[in-house]
Amino acid sequence: MSGSGESGGRIRHSGRAAVVVLGDIGRSPRMQYHALSLARQAHLEVDIVAYGGSDPHSALKEHKSVHIHEMTQWPSNPRSLPRILRPLLLIFKPLVQFLMLLWYLCVKIPAPDVFIVQNPPSVPTLVAVKLASWIRRSAFIIDWHNFGYTLLALSLGRNSRFVALYHWIEKHFGKVANGSLCVTKAMQHELAQNWGISATVLYDQPPEFFRPASLEEKHKLFCRIDKSLRTPYSLQDCLSNEVLTTDNDNPNVTLFTTQTGSDISLKWNRPALIVSSTSWTPDEDFSILLEAALMYDRRVSALLNEDDLKREEVLWQEIKGGKQYPRLLFIITGKGPEKEKYEQKIAKLNLKRVAFRTMWLAPEDYPLLLGSADLGVCLHTSSSGLDLPMKVVDMFGCGLPVCAVSYSCINELVEVDKNGLLFSSSSELADQFLMLFKGFPGESDELKSLRQGVLASRSSVNWATEWEENAKPLISRVIFENSS
Repeated sequence: MSGSGESGGRIRHSGRAAVVVLGDIGRSPRMQYHALSLARQAHLEVDIVAYGGSDPHSALKEHKSVHIHEMTQWPSNPRSLPRILRPLLLIFKPLVQFLMLLWYLCVKIPAPDVFIVQNPPSVPTLVAVKLASWIRRSAFIIDWHNFGYTLLALSLGRNSRFVALYHWIEKHFGKVANGSLCVTKAMQHELAQNWGISATVLYDQPPEFFRPASLEEKHKLFCRIDKSLRTPYSLQDCLSNEVLTTDNDNPNVTLFTTQTGSDISLKWNRPALIVSSTSWTPDEDFSILLEAALMYDRRVSALLNEDDLKREEVLWQEIKGGKQYPRLLFIITGKGPEKEKYEQKIAKLNLKRVAFRTMWLAPEDYPLLLGSADLGVCLHTSSSGLDLPMKVVDMFGCGLPVCAVSYSCINELVEVDKNGLLFSSSSELADQFLMLFKGFPGESDELKSLRQGVLASRSSVNWATEWEENAKPLISRVIFENSS
């Protein structure tokens, strides 16, 4: 076994770790970063046991010490299933997942020195990993991203017996782990006071490939996605109505940039690009963003005294020209169960100077999109009120200021008027759009100030140093104690 001391010193090169995610590894960035750090900084062989579906980052796939084992995905629940049979799925599904996890953790991969498991989901993950760690005489560390029982309560209600049982399992098996990591000081306090669990805070930090994009990188990205950006969900919008222009015929011209020879420039009348990433789940109320966009559209029209009787082609041309307030393009990335519902809502909106596009980007293009945007929006509210949104961490890594929903511990990440703003309603978010984008792109001093604040703080800490100082000593100590 590997390990050299309780103080968390060097982990021997012959060691092995298993990273366990009962979910899509491509949509679990923190666990991908764990795997890379285990391989790069702890010099361990790393086995990832997870579901497939979305491609993980190329750095993970290309590292010779990282081995990805994809489990078979549980099929989506059929809508035609009678309601009376649905409770049986709550029992049958975790049973099948439990057996599959045991097969992979005890048979398919070599015995690791330590299992590091993402929580949630807690059931059956914590039970399976604990049993596997006992069978294989391995250590067992939980990385607490949130509480599983609070997520389950979103759909079943806090008073559900299933939620109570889930809570008991999560707490019991959380206490028998050899070590714990968590994402905030608020969660650390909750685990210590009410769960009897001592956890080490490991703040999310972006890896090195999350950074501001160069002008050339922006242009190439916009060229790749230009066709998708120009295709509206409804009959027309402020992006598809490029009146009196031949931009569509020129491959070197995008909605944001123009290339002449080797020279690339940003358009003076480009839309402001706002990015929001989401898993399209109930803990993110996407209607807040739709309402705020509609309010921005109506308020700008009123401020400019626009005449509804004005000829349509003249109005589109004026909107494209800016006139104090720019067009807003919202690009929403991510996959999830409520995506189709909101796309249908977007298609019904009657917007003049706001457009929405949804897309799923390659892992290498997502950081480029963040690094090319003007503002990020986060609608994450947290089922427990104790976790922080990884998407905001990634945005900050790319130098992108953020408007985020306000909740109990978000101030551990977002510092108001320094790197972002907080809002509690759609009206407040619309006000922030009006303030930040007035005079865009030339003026907009408040937006520039927030960006400078993000850039000033992003260089002080990164994932590698945070992991080296907090996660590596815990992993080293746990492996040493388990091998003694």
